[in-house]
Amino acid sequence: MNIKQKLEERLGSTIGQADDKAIYYSLLGLTKELTKEKKENPGTKKVYYISAEFLIGKLLSNNLINLGVYDEVKELLEQEGKLLSQIEEVEPEPSLGNGGLGRLAACFMDSMSTLGLCAAGIGLNYHYGLFRQVLENRKQKEVKNPWIEQENWLVDTGIHFTVPFRDFQLRSTLYDIDVPGYESGVNRLHLFDVDTLDESLVEEGISFDKTAVAKNLTLFLYPDDSDKAGHLLRIYQQYFMVSNGAQLILKEMDEKGYDVRQMHEHVVIQINDTHPSMVIPEMIRLLEERGLSFEEAADVVSRTCAYTNHTILAEALEKWPSSYLEEVVPHLMPVIRKLDEKAKKAHPDEAVAIIDGDGRVHMAHMDIHYGFSVNGVAALHTDILKESELKAFYDIYPEKFNNKTNGITFRRWLMHCNPSLAEYLTELIGSGWKKDAQELEKLLSYEAEEAVRNRLLEIKADNKKKLKNYLKETQNVEICENSVFDIQIKRLHEYKRQQMNALYIIHKYLEIKAGNLPKTPVTMIFGAKAAPAYTLAKDIIHLILCLRDLIEADETVRPYLRVVMVENYNVTKAEYLIPACDISEQISLASKEASGTGNMKFMLNGAVTLGTMDGANVEICDLVGENNIYIFGAKSQEVIRLYETGSYCAKDLYESREGIKKLVDFIVGEELLALGDPESLNRLYQDLIHKDWFMALLDIECYIATKERMLSDYEDREKWSRMMLKNTAKAGFFSSDRTIAEYNRDIWKL
Repeated sequence: MNIKQKLEERLGSTIGQADDKAIYYSLLGLTKELTKEKKENPGTKKVYYISAEFLIGKLLSNNLINLGVYDEVKELLEQEGKLLSQIEEVEPEPSLGNGGLGRLAACFMDSMSTLGLCAAGIGLNYHYGLFRQVLENRKQKEVKNPWIEQENWLVDTGIHFTVPFRDFQLRSTLYDIDVPGYESGVNRLHLFDVDTLDESLVEEGISFDKTAVAKNLTLFLYPDDSDKAGHLLRIYQQYFMVSNGAQLILKEMDEKGYDVRQMHEHVVIQINDTHPSMVIPEMIRLLEERGLSFEEAADVVSRTCAYTNHTILAEALEKWPSSYLEEVVPHLMPVIRKLDEKAKKAHPDEAVAIIDGDGRVHMAHMDIHYGFSVNGVAALHTDILKESELKAFYDIYPEKFNNKTNGITFRRWLMHCNPSLAEYLTELIGSGWKKDAQELEKLLSYEAEEAVRNRLLEIKADNKKKLKNYLKETQNVEICENSVFDIQIKRLHEYKRQQMNALYIIHKYLEIKAGNLPKTPVTMIFGAKAAPAYTLAKDIIHLILCLRDLIEADETVRPYLRVVMVENYNVTKAEYLIPACDISEQISLASKEASGTGNMKFMLNGAVTLGTMDGANVEICDLVGENNIYIFGAKSQEVIRLYETGSYCAKDLYESREGIKKLVDFIVGEELLALGDPESLNRLYQDLIHKDWFMALLDIECYIATKERMLSDYEDREKWSRMMLKNTAKAGFFSSDRTIAEYNRDIWKL
């Protein structure tokens, strides 16, 4: 196929004469055409991966890589004086996810296609996504994030379903995004939209009438749920997603002539977190409509559904008041009550009830009773579920529980975002790693070769320059590429402890003011969105931005320390940040982060982890060895014990440790109050002293000491380059291809 000819036919001109926008749309059309030529992955059994989020990122380069034409297109454009990286800037990023949950779902879609598994994703087609973050007056402001242009990746399938609610019905339209695998077939991401959506409903920022469900249903991911209308809207969204999904599954079974009584032989429904849990009662209801008894339908569905748990935080396991479900989906409540009665009859323990004494419906409990598999997403996470958080269930159903450590699409997170490292690896160890990431281990044979390690340092330096230029272009922020890049990018949540990192900034600021200057300057980079109603998370962003401006204005500190907050952190920005990182901040309170996947991307790109023994950090540590990672802080068992006994007291630490008191007091000291909002800073200050629910003060001294040791070790370039090499070489285990192969081997059996 002559790509140049095909492109120029679409352009109606030579490539050299066309602008970047025209070239992007022509490449989009060409990529869709090439994808159509690929076969859909076949199979008599299919997995439907239902998820509220699919954070797929920009698709052009990823699809070109998987279709095997990326290098050819890149070279062709360069011959014509064009850069593919510039053309990518034209593409809007789909607003279909928020953090790790959605990014994982996107990686899994890629790997399911690559491994040739018969699979599909099911979600919603949010028009404005989570929100676009704007940083104004040192605070986060939320605005809508439109991404659906006239020409886009969505394909209107012409398929419609009717979804019943209490007072009305809504008609859906199914849009597909094709997901080509790497040198493999194609699967589809099915996104349902509502025909009556009205984008003009959104007024200032992201506020809209939450009661106008027919007009707002697919506007936003996770609409503000700080009031009842927000809770109800989330139930509307979740039911709309699963009802459409269930109807699509039955339609496809009918088309293939499968008997619904044998559904489990042809279908697996993977419930990704608790958002899609209503698929269980909905599918039972639809099977009853087809003539199955409740017992038959419940049995079929129990053999078909599998549940992935993504959290140890009890508050993140959804519990809906029965009265709310009655208001939205009263036709589901008889099924849920029967499921509850059946479960209570077999297991009377209140701890495992689906409907508790307060009339709340526990979605995860329903998933565990009426699914055949329950998996955690990192070894430590699964152990904690079995030993504490879900122990009552593990005692009943030990055979259902299994671990599937998360993974990433290393092709995207290396070939696309770090091409110079990818090319160098291929030069050293061959190209087998692109299909089998474990082959990265071959890099270990070069550990003693100074020339190889120096080349890795050069590639890192080039990536730091690229990030410097990108931040200058996009945010007009100046940073020094010869500084240490210390990066924490993830959702803003107290358990991820950006507040502890901010306390380190205060420590470093005071040290520099006292004349203790670092040998190499340090650039602290954050990227994070706070949920619109999460006040304390917004306070932490405010503190970081105040510290940024305080340091920026101080000529004695600025040469040695900078703070950057990347605005509207997303996949595109991660693709610049991750290859440039020296120190990967993975500092969640031990026992609270289910897995993390950012830690894996950083590791793959040669960053060194600073982390607690939490989530997948435990497995990273096992792989690279304790000498190639910097571990600090309380271990998970100690943290769990502190919660169980209620014996953690932040105030005691604050009052008894002068060093801690000094850092916390600085938050409401005159320097910051001159810059910041006193109410916001004081609220965070009070919380750290009187609550500190995620124990930043418990670990802060150990954290500071470990980071200082790390900065000292950074000066030893031989030692540091050996650690970089070891991290990249050992990252292959964290391929999502491996994760998906395990899902298939142990759960789906396609």
